[in-house]
Order: sequence, then structure tokens, then C-alpha cells
Amino acid sequence: MNRTTVTASLLLLICVMSWGSIFPLGKEILAVMSGLALSVWRFVFAIAALVIYLLIRRSAWPVLSPRRYLILMLIGVVGIAGFNISLFTGLKYTAAINGSLIMALSPLVNSLLDALIKRTRLSRIQLFSLLTGFAGVLLVISAGDPQRLLQLDVNRGDLYILGGMLCWSFYTLAAKATIHWLPPLYFTLLTMLGGSAALILLSSLMAGEAPLNQLLQLPGAELAGVLYIGLFATVFAYLFWNQGVAALGVPAASLFFNLVPVFAALTGLLFGQSLTAVQLSGMLLVCGGLAAPTLLQFMKQRYGRPVLSAE
Repeated sequence: MNRTTVTASLLLLICVMSWGSIFPLGKEILAVMSGLALSVWRFVFAIAALVIYLLIRRSAWPVLSPRRYLILMLIGVVGIAGFNISLFTGLKYTAAINGSLIMALSPLVNSLLDALIKRTRLSRIQLFSLLTGFAGVLLVISAGDPQRLLQLDVNRGDLYILGGMLCWSFYTLAAKATIHWLPPLYFTLLTMLGGSAALILLSSLMAGEAPLNQLLQLPGAELAGVLYIGLFATVFAYLFWNQGVAALGVPAASLFFNLVPVFAALTGLLFGQSLTAVQLSGMLLVCGGLAAPTLLQFMKQRYGRPVLSAE
């Protein structure tokens, strides 16, 4: 691997580590704060940090047409506001590890949509990897009972997070599509502005939300958690994600998402959250899907012929 690939891989690894920690941490915060308020403050803190960073760097603002600004705002509404509302609403009704495993469907959806847009087909190795991870997610959301899938008897929290995953797939593909006319830093900031504007508007229309009051009433530990989510798991993570997508492409970068459940489970154990046998089995399948391309490539080099054709 060249230096660019190694750097991009490290950035994506840090990114998914921080995102994995959001699920158990967010579960704890949602006991004392609404999902909408958490989403609002996540991006208010993130935007403030990005603006300060740009002012320190004295970076020149990109020249964009009104049409492109509108496109970025719409991407933010779907990919930022839609994703976060779905994610934090879903976490109220389902286990943190379930949410992280459902988000691991993102590689499958991203790669399929990317292939459809480019009118290309996935390799056999990609299909094997993605479908193995998909099987792990189905195992978890069905709680090991296939009849639940057949009867559509799925936890509503899982369904919310499934909707959030689709919003995130849209955001990932949009990041790749705009990279030729807008650097990742500005894409991140402008889409966050669009998403946070939608979140603030929604909170003002909903009785009883009052994000400011909820923030001021938070205990110290939960307040620190909101700051962590807003700064490290948002500013750095989004920038690292968009740079990784730009360097490696959508299919390769999306595979790193399969590690989110691992870091979610590890963080959850620190919070005293349990991990069932079914969840562990699903996590192993998801991780196996991520490792499959590397293992198959090693076997090809070791034995001189591929186990699965790359075509």
C-alpha cells in the first residue's frame, strides 16, 4: 500500500472508532436529553469548532453558485438532519449494539448505489464481503429468529436506524460526487450548516423541546459526552470520513463501517451494557465480511490462485 492509502485507512479507522462510541454513549445521554436536542447541540458545537479553525487558518472561502449552495443545504438536510434524528430516535427503542450493526449495512447500500450510478458491477470478493456483513446484521435484528423477519416483527428502533443508514448512504455518495468542486472541509461545514438549520427549525416547532434548557440541565458527565460527540466524533470524524472517501473511493471506505459495531460493543461494555450471544455472532459475521478481501488476497499470494475470483 502507498502512503496515501495508509493515511486514508488510519483516518477512517479513527473515524469509525469515534462513531462506534456514539451508540453506547448516546444511549446514556438520551436518558436525560431528547434525540433532537442532542442532534442540535452536536452540530452547533461542531460548526463553531470548524469556523474557529477556518478563521485561524485564514482560509479563503470557496466561490460557489447559488445552485451549489442549495445542493449542499439539501444534502445537509437529508444526510445530517435526517440521519441524526433517525439515529438518536432509534437508540431510544433499541440496544446500542443493534444500532451499530444496522449502520454496518451502509457498505452494502453504498457499494450497490455507487455501482448502479457508475453502471458497473461489484466483484465477487466485494459481494462475498458485503453479503456476509449483511447476514450478521439480519441475525441481530431478528434476534436469531427468522420468523421475525418474515412477519416484519422488528423493533421500531431498528427501523428508525435503518432509515438513518439510508440517509447516511446518500450523504456518503454526495461527498464523493462533490469532491471535484469542493474540498472536504467546506463540504463538511456547509452540509452541517444545512442540517443544523433544519434541526433548529424543527426543534422550534415542537413543543417541549427547548434544546438550550435541556443542555443547561445536563449533569456534568452527560455534558462532557455531548461535547465529545459534537467535537471529536463529529468534527474530526466527518473530516476524516470525507478525506477517506476521496482517497479510497466509496466501496473501499464504506467497508470500514463494518468496524463500528466492534467499537460500539467495546465502549458499551465500559458503560455496563450487555452483549448477547446473538449480537456477538452477528458482530463476528460483520467483522468477517470486512476481513474477507484481505484474507482472500493473502491466500491468492500464498497459494498462487484465488479462492474467489476478483471479477
